[in-house]
Amino acid sequence: MSRPLPAAPWLAALQAGADQPPRRPRVPLWAGEARIGSVEPDLFARATLRSGLVAPAERRGETGWQVVGDVTASMREVAAAMRAAGLAHVWRDEQLAVTDEEGRCLGTVERAVVRPLGITTFAVHLVGLAPDGRHWVQQRSLTKANDPGLWDTLMGGMIPASDSIAQALERETWEEAGLRIGQLAGLRRCGCISVRRPTGEERAGYVVEHIEWYRCVVPDGVVPANQDGEVAQFRLMPREEVVERLQRDEFTIEAALILAQALL
Repeated sequence: MSRPLPAAPWLAALQAGADQPPRRPRVPLWAGEARIGSVEPDLFARATLRSGLVAPAERRGETGWQVVGDVTASMREVAAAMRAAGLAHVWRDEQLAVTDEEGRCLGTVERAVVRPLGITTFAVHLVGLAPDGRHWVQQRSLTKANDPGLWDTLMGGMIPASDSIAQALERETWEEAGLRIGQLAGLRRCGCISVRRPTGEERAGYVVEHIEWYRCVVPDGVVPANQDGEVAQFRLMPREEVVERLQRDEFTIEAALILAQALL
């Protein structure tokens, strides 16, 4: 049985860091009657969108912006304009779901613009244990756009609009760790965490993400091997080292939240 983590300021700070208001004012972004995100009030002026693509709107006493027409088609144009204006992140040619507040998919959007648009994203993480209880963790590539060089769970990735959770788990486990689901023992879902915080970069953005996390045992003799160039190294860490590195903020916020739960 895992020993409980002691109550500590670092744990309270971690939890507070995962639930923060935006640094600057933001207004709602709607599609029809559904709220799908939030933006800084002048974002669309800076992106010089064509007339009629988005329109000022008011819902339940709040003023904001509404996407006009088909969500996927309109978002494609919005993303292209933001890219041309230098307001997009690293372009992935990867479509993520655009959902309402109940999680129903209304369309899709390029991954590179979800943070400036405050669109909710979905991800999956895998906590990997060795049979002796040590943790398999990865160090993110030093060239990654987000959190370069920080430590992470065995695997973590966003869920594209085309994937189910199970499909994303299987695909990301292979791409990041070179492991097939059939090689792992005791795979099970352990929970869901949510993060709401400003992006850790200068460009305006707000993270709203729900992460499903799983746990497994990586059998002796099975060693992770990155396939997509986004991992600097894998390491087996004793529980005590994981806790020490968590206290020193050497893990991503998402990984730290998950590992704090896994260690309880």
